[in-house]
Amino acid sequence: MEDREMHKAVCSDCGAECEVPFKPEKGKPVRCQDCFRKNRPQRSFGGRNQRFDRNRRFDRGPREMHKATCAKCKKECEVPFKPTEGRDVFCQDCFEKQKQGNFEGSKESKEDNSNESNEEF
Repeated sequence: MEDREMHKAVCSDCGAECEVPFKPEKGKPVRCQDCFRKNRPQRSFGGRNQRFDRNRRFDRGPREMHKATCAKCKKECEVPFKPTEGRDVFCQDCFEKQKQGNFEGSKESKEDNSNESNEEF
């Protein structure tokens, strides 16, 4: 590993002379090693950790909701997207049931499809 070029600077916190591995810029604070350790900035990773944590929501503010009619139970509901004509929209309860495969006949239709595909072989 190559040695970095060091630059002389004055610590913004304690005023001590120090060397830093970057060229100091006017108006930007520079800290010596001791002061940097005491005031270490939090690392953010650009939100990458939030992207994979399904239980944590991004802070986007309130979502725009759109009125719709559930294709299964026919109740009026609100969804966080603009419904597209010709595509089914489900209320939250029916969406969860559909996702878990709990709609009436959904298991039978899955079994029927699997038997049909097995007959081909």
